[in-house]
This record gives sequence, C-alpha cells and structure tokens, in this order.
Amino acid sequence: MAVLSAELRAKAEEIKARYPDARSAMMPLLYLAQSAEGHVSREGLREVAEILGLRTAEVEAVASFYTMLRLTPAGKYILSICTNVSCALRGGKELFETAKQELGPGCEGVTPDGLLTLHEEECLGACDAAPLVQVNFCNYDRMTKERLLELIEALRREDLPLPSRGKAPADLKAASQTLAGLGSER
Repeated sequence: MAVLSAELRAKAEEIKARYPDARSAMMPLLYLAQSAEGHVSREGLREVAEILGLRTAEVEAVASFYTMLRLTPAGKYILSICTNVSCALRGGKELFETAKQELGPGCEGVTPDGLLTLHEEECLGACDAAPLVQVNFCNYDRMTKERLLELIEALRREDLPLPSRGKAPADLKAASQTLAGLGSER
C-alpha cells in the first residue's frame, strides 16, 4: 500500500521541482513521508527513492543518519533530551533518567497511550540553553526536573506549553509536514 496519497505524491513532485538536482529534495521528501505515517517506513523509503530516481539503500543511508527521522513507529510527540557535554554538565542525563522513569518501560519506542516517544539526543545544538529538551523539534530551554515533569503531564493532556521561542509544537505528523516545506494545519 502506498504511503503517499495522490495529493501527497503531487506535493512530492512540487517539492522535487524546487531543486536543480532532484537528490537535494531528499530531506523534505523524507519529512513528507513521515508526515503521512508518523515515521518513515520501508515503503516510505522506497517511494522517496522512486520519486528521486535513486536506490532505496541510498535514501535509507540518509534517513538512518538523522535522528529527527523516525524509522520505526513513534508517538505523537517526540520528547528529545540532550545528554551531550553542556547539557550533561547541567543535568541533562538526570533529566533523561527522570523522563524514562516517569514514562515507564518501552517509552523509547512508544508509550502505551501512543502519545510519547522518549529520545536521548546526542546534541540539540543549543548549548547556551542547557539543559535542553525538545518536543517535536521545538526547544524548551534550561529545563529543570520540575518543569520536565510538568511538560510530560501537559503532553499527556495534549495541552502543550509554549516552547522557549515560537508556537507550541504540533504533533509529529504536522511538524514533519512543516519541515517538508508545506506548512501545517495547526
């Protein structure tokens, strides 16, 4: 069964046409596939490869490199916690362990309610805001244990607090659609 509907397939062709070298459209097309399924499945990888005239292995090599592309089913919200040096020195590892304990077994896959996936992130690139937590690519700066537990509860209620900058994060599918260059319904 196709991942991309006829409408999304047309959008994929529009995205591809924006680039002089079709291969350059790979990341937006991977986000487009993720917006359709909530992750990039094997079929999604094949469809992106077909659109770009590449082998599936070439697309998978790129997709497997980037942690923001989920190759297995994921929750509606990806809770990423940086544990690299700057964040670790300011409590990032403890935050990750707190979230892991709060969310329970299997949370690095998908929580039983389907809402959350916990991800330990190597680096989120905002060391000045350490320790940093992201929800669907939106930053929550200088996180504390208390604020993290409040954030998790808000995610469970689907009542998202504003991130440090910008709007509250949409679900993973809508965020992926935005990253594909199509905006979002939210």
